[in-house]
Amino acid sequence: MLKKRDVHESHALFDLMMHPEVFPFVRHKVKSYEEFVFVTKQNIESEERGELITRTILDEWGNPIGTINLYDIEDNAGYLGTWLGKPFHGKGYNEPAKEEFFKELFYENGIESIYMAIRKVNIRSRKAAEKLPYAVPANETRPDVYAKLNKNEIVFDLFEVPKDLFTLYLMRNDQENEQAMEA
Repeated sequence: MLKKRDVHESHALFDLMMHPEVFPFVRHKVKSYEEFVFVTKQNIESEERGELITRTILDEWGNPIGTINLYDIEDNAGYLGTWLGKPFHGKGYNEPAKEEFFKELFYENGIESIYMAIRKVNIRSRKAAEKLPYAVPANETRPDVYAKLNKNEIVFDLFEVPKDLFTLYLMRNDQENEQAMEA
């Protein structure tokens, strides 16, 4: 479902990213395919330096359908950035991609907290975050992060995925799966 980014998938991802319902919510807004390839190469190099972690989201046939990233890594925390191409909205790819990515971040990369800065106008992303049983609203619990995020004007709501809450979620799921198999 996830793989490390490479420039060979750039055409498919660029075409998906340019959709008017996707583009406004992408972090790195580019105007041309060449610029997209350049930014992709920059992101790959930034990952090698430990500044971000970036993956391509794949469908069940291995086709690229979006990206998931952890940006601005500092003090074992970072900001999540995810987008899916429009044809894949509402098809059940978002939550499993997040779960797989979070496992990698928390248990392989030493991340302790993942922040989701969601534009107040981005209803789709807000609803997706609210559905995640391991994400908590953090405007009030992380006032320093919230203030930094909205230093010029209040544009974002903040959600947080702490490692301990995600781990509890996984343990509960494992327990429920075991009970279902015994029944």
